[in-house]
Amino acid sequence: MEQNQTTNNIQVIPAPSSIISGKGFFNLNASTKLRLPNNDPALLGLGDYFSDLIRTATGFDLETTNDDASSNTIIIELAESLAAEGYHLEVTPEKIHITAQQAAGAFYAIQTLRQLLPAEIESQKAVDAIQWKVPVVTIQDAPRFSYRGLHLDVGRHFFPVEFIYKFIDLLALHKMNRFHWHLTEDQGWRIEIKKYPKLQEISAFRDETLIGHYNDQPHQFDGKRYGGYYSQEEIRKVVAYAESRFVTVIPEIEMPGHSLAVLAAYPELACHEGPFKTGNKWGIYNDVFCPTEATFEFLENVILEVIELFPNSPYIHIGGDETPKLQWKNSAFCQQLIKEQGLKDEHGLQSYFIQRMEKFINSKGKQIIGWDEILEGGLAPNATVMSWQGIEGGIAAARQGHDVIMSPTSHCYFDYYQSRSDDEPLAIGGYIPLDKVYNYEPIPEELTEAESKHILGAQGNLWTEYIPTGEKAEYMVYPRAIALAEVVWSQLENKDYDDFAQRLSHHFKRLDELNVNYANHILDIESKITPNENGLNLSMTTIHPTANIRFTTDGSEPSSTSSTYNTPLVIANDQVVSAAVFEKDEKISRTSQLDFKMHKAAGKTILLETPPAPAYSLGGKQALINGIRGSSQRYGDGEWLGWSGADLVATIDLGASEVVNSVQMRFFNGNGQWIYLPKKVVISLSEEGENFKEAGTLNVFEETLDKTKTIQVDLGEKTGRFLRVQVERFGLIPDGLQGGGHEAWLFVDEIEVN
Repeated sequence: MEQNQTTNNIQVIPAPSSIISGKGFFNLNASTKLRLPNNDPALLGLGDYFSDLIRTATGFDLETTNDDASSNTIIIELAESLAAEGYHLEVTPEKIHITAQQAAGAFYAIQTLRQLLPAEIESQKAVDAIQWKVPVVTIQDAPRFSYRGLHLDVGRHFFPVEFIYKFIDLLALHKMNRFHWHLTEDQGWRIEIKKYPKLQEISAFRDETLIGHYNDQPHQFDGKRYGGYYSQEEIRKVVAYAESRFVTVIPEIEMPGHSLAVLAAYPELACHEGPFKTGNKWGIYNDVFCPTEATFEFLENVILEVIELFPNSPYIHIGGDETPKLQWKNSAFCQQLIKEQGLKDEHGLQSYFIQRMEKFINSKGKQIIGWDEILEGGLAPNATVMSWQGIEGGIAAARQGHDVIMSPTSHCYFDYYQSRSDDEPLAIGGYIPLDKVYNYEPIPEELTEAESKHILGAQGNLWTEYIPTGEKAEYMVYPRAIALAEVVWSQLENKDYDDFAQRLSHHFKRLDELNVNYANHILDIESKITPNENGLNLSMTTIHPTANIRFTTDGSEPSSTSSTYNTPLVIANDQVVSAAVFEKDEKISRTSQLDFKMHKAAGKTILLETPPAPAYSLGGKQALINGIRGSSQRYGDGEWLGWSGADLVATIDLGASEVVNSVQMRFFNGNGQWIYLPKKVVISLSEEGENFKEAGTLNVFEETLDKTKTIQVDLGEKTGRFLRVQVERFGLIPDGLQGGGHEAWLFVDEIEVN
């Protein structure tokens, strides 16, 4: 940006490419006219859209003209010289002039103009005693990525059409252009298919729904029938509505896994006799489509109706993720098919399944998108890959010349917790705060410039196991989706989180007017714990520019008379630090609390043989020895670190030779989320850091329903400067269980040395 927009009172999100502020305002009033040269039909629609947008709050009914009016006019016209989806917006005291290459660009200019007006423009009732001023400014803008998406799972929980319209409106406001509609799941089929009425009668409903978290044992259910589906007429209206907002709706029909709801209605499509019923709990089911001719006939007929309902989408998303192979391994038919087709194994059979469906979908003029598991066994020739398990799938696909949409769990899963606070509503797990979303870079640094061109953009995902209402969906999505909107729209050099946070604090008023139930964690205190020679330093920051942080160290609630934070606190002993943000004498944030338990390794130097997975490494390696224990209820709080496919091997330099009596550790246990207790812990000591001698060992694994397990390895007053902790992971999850055949996750919090 040529000028910082916050200091110039231009609060536009996502950040435009260039802003030049001027002096004065354009005053929108009842006499303002809309000039649409040549009466272009696409522009006439935009004129109507803008008039409708402002009519309720202002009471103005703008006159549309193609005359060359000289003043008090908003002009919208097309110009071939601009970038696709880009626009030029010039505001003077006399005119507002919008030019764009395409109607989409003009639409995005209107979203910017909308944000330049007072937030009350969004009011659902008339607003009196306000001047509708637009600051004088020149904005040149265009998106960085062509694919700017948001996903909604309606299979686990069903959302009414009115909410889908609102979901699309919010996408459009933030210049996102792809709505990934996840329409089928084990727990419910949500799209009317006229050829197969039992999908509506049986697959769209489940007998009951799991209460609480999947990891809560024993499972409890509500005993209430649940479900619903969208009629074809409703879907056509949603698609048309989205098109009017320049949003493309991409339907997802899951295959070959996540198909239990279908098998409940059409059991002949399975590899065994069943019985089947629509899923009533979360997780992954072993019941999948059998790759028979009957299955392919069914899916092709379904896809034909789907294609007719979504004519504007170049893609059909076919899922392809989380497909257990157990039933295929046990199926004589599948084993014979593997031999007949010359396939290597069941992964090859999945590739055969996907490629066969791709060939059919391609023959109808559409491309497929699949989750990154479609790489297993060989990638379909024309597939676009949605990389969710990390960035590795995206890198592999791009290097093979395939287009990629980045959507990793580490940054783009909005069903994860967004705050460390224990009072957050129930979520699936994980921890992705707003700043982590904002700081995401979709193009992996491993790719060459040529390979990078295959990264089409990024997408945020909302899976709804624990999201039963539209109100909670909004809470989980916003404002994180706004941060992602700036990631995929704004130029990399224009990104600045502090500036974004300031703009967002103003934008919240607009969301209030739109009745969006967003999560406001922007004032939450950010804490950073670093080593010092006396123990630990605790640094605290707030994004609020004029507020201050007040704190206590005895666990009591901070007040306006508590100590003001100015410099990092030195933590040398056990203590509870409570802090909150105050503006003048008013508390304006939630209280954050850190309970420090100091030990001999706290604040020392630690080396890891293998780093934790990117999605579960937010606290960094020092989180293992920072004196803070992780939550006993959730592993996504920044204190727990997670590994998959690797043991934890940590070497701690205690700084001097110490007598060590014991090492205490805690592990998370959540088999439903593929998290298992480790097999064994081995503690070794060394004086020089090279020759280690085993000092103690403990077998850990046990069958337990407890969410955490604390272990203590007693060493009996052994001496050493360097302490090595080796944690042997569980390994592969047995077939038939959640995640069967995959590596179990290992989650560890504090390594306490005493």
